[in-house]
Parts: sequence; C-alpha cells; structure tokens
Amino acid sequence: MKSYLRTLLVCSIIFCATFAWANSGPCQSSEVFEVYCIKPSLTDARIQRFDHPHYVLLKRDEINKQLPLMVFLPGTKGQPPGPIHFLRTAATHGYRVISLEYNDEPSIAVYCPENGGPACSARMRHMRIYGNIVMDPAIDNSRPEAIVERLFHLLQYLHRLHPDQGWSRYFDQHGMVWEKIALSGQSQGAGMAAFIGKQKLVNRIILFSSPWDFYRVQGRGRELAPWLEWSTVTPLNRWFAGYNAHENTHALLTRAYEMLRIPPEHIRIFRLPLPENYHGQSDNPFHVLGISDVRYQPEWIFFLTAPINN
Repeated sequence: MKSYLRTLLVCSIIFCATFAWANSGPCQSSEVFEVYCIKPSLTDARIQRFDHPHYVLLKRDEINKQLPLMVFLPGTKGQPPGPIHFLRTAATHGYRVISLEYNDEPSIAVYCPENGGPACSARMRHMRIYGNIVMDPAIDNSRPEAIVERLFHLLQYLHRLHPDQGWSRYFDQHGMVWEKIALSGQSQGAGMAAFIGKQKLVNRIILFSSPWDFYRVQGRGRELAPWLEWSTVTPLNRWFAGYNAHENTHALLTRAYEMLRIPPEHIRIFRLPLPENYHGQSDNPFHVLGISDVRYQPEWIFFLTAPINN
C-alpha cells in the first residue's frame, strides 16, 4: 500500500493516465512485447473527440533497432488495437506498430453515395487525413483531429516519453518521414492508407478489403471513385492487398485493385469458410476475416516481408 501511494504521489498526471491504460486489457505489456495505450488528447490538448487510446506495440528485444514503423488504420466504427494477431505478427516480422485512433464514422461508402458525386470520397478522405477541407458539420474533423496530425503528435509524445527508443526517426521539422513508415488498414482504414500512399512515398502499403469508394450513376449503377486511378507516389511494387472471395463487395474490390494497378502477384484472394467458432451477426462476415482470422497469417507474413525491388 505504501508503495502504491508513493507511486501516485510521484506520477505526473500524464504519466498516470498512460500507466492506467497500459495496464488494462490488451494494453498489458508482456515478456515479449512492450505496449503503450495513449489517449490522443494527451498528445495534443486541441483534440476533443475520437479519443479512444492509440495502441503502440514493439518487441522488447528490438527496442533499440531502427525498424520501419507500421501504422494501422481501423475500419468504420473500429477502435485500436483492432486485429491484435495481425499487429503482433507485424511486430515479430520487422516493424514497430501503431494502431491509430481517428474519425471513422460515418462510413465513406455510406455518406458519399447519398451526399456527393464522383469527388465526394476523395474530399472526405482528404478531410479525415489532413483536416484542411470543410464538408459537413455532421462529419467534419479539425486539423488537430486528422490522421496525419494525430500521428505526428503521437510520435512527438512517444519521443518525449521514451527518448532513448528512437521515435524521432519517423518525423522531422517538416512532419512525417514517410519512407520509414508503412501503412495498413482494413475497410475504411485501408482506403486511408491507399489515399496517403498515392500522395506520399511510404515504406509499404497493405490493404485489407478496401478501398471500394463508389458513387451512383443513373442507369449504370455503382461507379468507382476517380481517385483510385490517380498516379501514385509510392511505387506499385510496394503495394499489397487482400480480400475475401465471399465478401459482398468482392466484385468492386476486384475492379478497385485493378484501378489502383496493384501487381496481381501482390494480391491474395482469401477463400476459407467461416471459422467453426464464428458467432458474429454481420451481414458481411467475410469482410473482416482477412485481417482477423489467424489461418491467414502466412499471407500476412507475405505482405509484411515480401521483397520490394527499388
């Protein structure tokens, strides 16, 4: 009891908040992994919403190694950590890992077909990534609450908290050092990863079951968003993707990956049946299995480690 009280007395407010998150549920560190769960508002006081903790994962025996950083972006209504088995696989195959909290509601695939034309999804992704576009008070986020600013301030916070761990290698005075950062995501988060990869030279891109942004055209049905065909700053040999053949949107995903020009040998189409212990209520259960079902771990390892010939 005396030791506990002493800890409370010497802790700063910020440290105690971080300590509390880090010692509950998936935020518990282990002999293998160092884990930090950090509320976004702790990294930047301007952040008021979307404040579920970011999830940070690294192997204890590789803390001092100069590894690339894998940033994972969850799908709609998702919160970090999300696909914990995939994140741990990444952490054991050469990456530090951050699962990032961000504004992911409503879904772009729900909002844009009803509220905008061909440019809607690109504008909405731009707003959620950079925070410098105003669209609709019901969905907007400020610049401090946008993905890039959140990541920048989280990395600065980690550097202040753990100055000996080398977090500063992923940012400089201009912002992110993107070539040292790999991006992955599921559903809406995969679309965010792809959108950033079009504009920034990143280490690697791994997409699960997205993007399939579309708009409706009378008489023709669903047309994929034009941004999918934009030129890409990240070379195509750094793009990897997977989706399930039984997903409701599998036909759109096939076309979307063709529009993104992802090399066919970098795409995996998952086909396994639902796990025997699956008890979900989703009308599209295969949508999340590619990144959550450990039977696909060999494909995850391929995405994470396949050579990219620069």
